[in-house]
Amino acid sequence: MRAGVSTACLYPKLLEESLYDLALNGIGHTEIFVNTDSELNKSYVGGLRETMRHFEVTCRSVHPYTCAMEPMMFFSGYSRRIGDALEYYKRYFEAMNILGAEIFIFHGNKSIMNTPNELYFESFYRLVRTAAEFGIIVAQENVSRCSSGSLSFMKEMANSLKDDAKFVLDIKQAVRAGESSFEILKTLKDHIVHVHISDHGEMGDCLRIGRGRFNVKGFLSLLNEYSPDCSVMLELYRSNFDGISDLVGNYNILRKMISNAEKKI
Repeated sequence: MRAGVSTACLYPKLLEESLYDLALNGIGHTEIFVNTDSELNKSYVGGLRETMRHFEVTCRSVHPYTCAMEPMMFFSGYSRRIGDALEYYKRYFEAMNILGAEIFIFHGNKSIMNTPNELYFESFYRLVRTAAEFGIIVAQENVSRCSSGSLSFMKEMANSLKDDAKFVLDIKQAVRAGESSFEILKTLKDHIVHVHISDHGEMGDCLRIGRGRFNVKGFLSLLNEYSPDCSVMLELYRSNFDGISDLVGNYNILRKMISNAEKKI
């Protein structure tokens, strides 16, 4: 396992500035949240890569700004639109190849759309096959407002798509959906390839590690048992911390927790 911090934590600061600030402050592993179309231009992505090379930072994953449009792009039943969406998403995959990222985050459909699961899995599989041409893994995130917010849905997805079903486990989204992160992990096991971590408790559902009551140590021990190759990305909203020093401090706490979890095996 490896600790990291998402550039999304510093939103709405510009992506290149967010990456620079994280790198400058010693955070060596990250997830890049692309915020707009121009940030997929090869020259721009090349600039991000140079920053990463200079500070010896690695990028595990990319999160698309188009996640909010995925219900329309992939699940409307309009076949030409799905084809166009797949072509557009190749821009993300090309950017990921430049950055050295391997995991693409997918939100998918809203639960209120009531799309039949078979059709959902078919569209997801088409995206998986397209990404595979670039050596990229598509991972479904458990977003509370989406179909994937339900553990039963994710379990059916894993049973249907087998090895092609990969997941991002987001702790705060599990809380919002009324699901147990431990149960999700125990059920999906090595289908989980990436984690967005935060704490939660009386003060909120997206807190710095140590500010809530989530059993982070226990979770990391279980994650190390089921899926030890995961990156564990700190993902907080800008209102959940005061400054970059808070992120750095939490990143270092997370690194130590991961190291301790690995030593117990």
